[in-house]
Amino acid sequence: MQIHVLAAVFAGGALGTLLRVGLNTLFIEASFPYATMTANVTGSFLLGAVTALALTKNIPLWLKAGAGAGFCGGFTTMATLALDTVVTSGLHGGAVLLYLGGSAVGGIAAAAAGFFLCYRRGGKSV
Repeated sequence: MQIHVLAAVFAGGALGTLLRVGLNTLFIEASFPYATMTANVTGSFLLGAVTALALTKNIPLWLKAGAGAGFCGGFTTMATLALDTVVTSGLHGGAVLLYLGGSAVGGIAAAAAGFFLCYRRGGKSV
């Protein structure tokens, strides 16, 4: 892989991680994992949009990799989703179901929305 592509992934990952930390500080006192759910749903939308644009526009590889694997990869997280599920399960059953449902269904819906919104705008229909 070319060095400028790796540099874009590194830079995108750093930016995504920093934004994620900032989001976590907004919800630091919350007993519900709003920050993780927000990051994962928003990141899913962005990754859907990046993927659609990559399929419909002539975007350089370094930009696709930096935005997708880098930024979205640094912003979202499976490990925190798993840990927050374990911690939230101690609250009550409804909270863990809300969190998992909101994360999974919300993430998939957001990815689809980002993808189809940007894919159609790219001049192609699905």
